[in-house]
Amino acid sequence: MPQLQSAFGIFALLAFAWAISDNRRAVSLRQAAIGLAVTFATALVLIKLPVVTHAFAAINDAVGAIAAATRAGTSFVFGYLGGGALPFDLKAPGADFILAFQALPIILVMSVLTSLLFYWRVLPPIVRGMAWLLERTLGVGGAVGLSTAANIFLGMVEAPLFIRPYLAQLTRSELFLVMTGGMAGIAGTVLVLYATLLAPLIPDASAHFVIASVLGAPAAILVSLIMVPETSERHTDGLMDNPGAIASSTMDAIVKGTTSGLELLLNVIAMLLVLVALVYLANAILGLLPDIGGAPISLQRMLGTIMAPVCWLMGVPWSEAVIAGRLMGIKTVLNELIAYVEFAKLGPDALDPRARLIMLYAMCGFANFGSLGIMIGGLGTMAPERRDEINALGLKSIVSGTLTTCLMGAIVGVMS
Repeated sequence: MPQLQSAFGIFALLAFAWAISDNRRAVSLRQAAIGLAVTFATALVLIKLPVVTHAFAAINDAVGAIAAATRAGTSFVFGYLGGGALPFDLKAPGADFILAFQALPIILVMSVLTSLLFYWRVLPPIVRGMAWLLERTLGVGGAVGLSTAANIFLGMVEAPLFIRPYLAQLTRSELFLVMTGGMAGIAGTVLVLYATLLAPLIPDASAHFVIASVLGAPAAILVSLIMVPETSERHTDGLMDNPGAIASSTMDAIVKGTTSGLELLLNVIAMLLVLVALVYLANAILGLLPDIGGAPISLQRMLGTIMAPVCWLMGVPWSEAVIAGRLMGIKTVLNELIAYVEFAKLGPDALDPRARLIMLYAMCGFANFGSLGIMIGGLGTMAPERRDEINALGLKSIVSGTLTTCLMGAIVGVMS
C-alpha cells in the first residue's frame, strides 16, 4: 500500500538523520518519539480538520500588512523599482519584480519592529511563555521555540530577529535548531504566490501551504535534535534573564533598528549574489563534461538523481520518482520558487494527485544554496561572535531542512 511506503519512509528519513548525527549516543529516543508524535498529531488535526487553518490565515494577514507597509516604503523611495506603478507597459509577466528593492527590504522593517518590541518589553515575556510550553512538550528552550514558531509566518532572517539579543547565548544545538527552522519553512509573504501557482493542480493549495508552514515547526525540532543533539547546558530556558536595554527611547530604538537592519540587508544581498554566481560557475564547469542522456550535467540533474529514491520513500510511485527528484534538485540548487514554477508547468498527468500533494509539502522550505547565503549573511551579522559556528553548520542545515520537508511529505503520504 502507498501509505505503508510513506510510513517506511518516515522511519528511513529519521534513521538517516540519526546516521549523520554529530553524536548518535547523545540522541534522546524519548525526545525523538515525543517529537514524532507531536508532529504527527499536528498534521492529523490540521489535515483532517481544515477549519483550524483559518486561525492561521488571520496571522498571515498581519504578515501581509507588514509586507504591504514595506512595499509602501520601497515604492516611495525607489518608485516602480520598489513596486510602484510602472511608467510603461509590462511585456513579460514577473519582469517588474526586483528582489533587492521589493522583497528583501522587509528585513529593515522587521529589524525596527523587533527593536521596538524589545524596548517596550513585549517580546521577553513571550519568550518566557514559549519556553514554558515547549520545554514541557518538545524539551527546547523558549528563545529557539519563539524563533521556530516565528518561522511559520516569517523568513529565515526575519524570524531570528525576534531573538537577536539571545543568539549569543544559544548552545550549538539550539543555534542549529534556529537554522533548521529557517531552512524548513517558507515566509508567509510568498505563501500566496506559491498557492496561486499550484491552484490549478492541487485543490485548496493555500490551505495546504498554511498547514505545511505550521507542521514545519515541530518537524524541524525533531530532525535538528537528532542531527545535533543537545550536550551542553542551556542558557535560554523559561526563566532566562531579560536582555539589557537595547535603546534609551522609542526613537533611539527606531534608529538602532534601522542601522542594524541596513547592515543585515547589505550582507544578505551580497551573500545571495555570490552563492548564486558560484552555482552558475559550477554548472558551467560541469557542462564541459560529455552530455548524459542528451542533456548537459548540472548540479540540479545530479541532485535530482540522488533525490529520486528519497521521493519514493515519501510515497511517490517509482515511475514518477525521477520527475519528483528533478523538482527537488531544482529546489535545492536554485530555490523553491523556480521549483514550484516548474511543478506548475508539468501539467496534471505528470504526477498523480497523491504525489502532487506530497511534493507540495516536500518542497515547502528554503533549504537551498541561495538561502544558505542569506542564512550565513543574516545570522552572521546578528551574532558575529558565532559566525564560525554558523558557517560550519551551514551545509548541514540544508540537509536538515530538506529532511524536515521530506518528513512532512512522508507524513502527508501516510494520511493520503
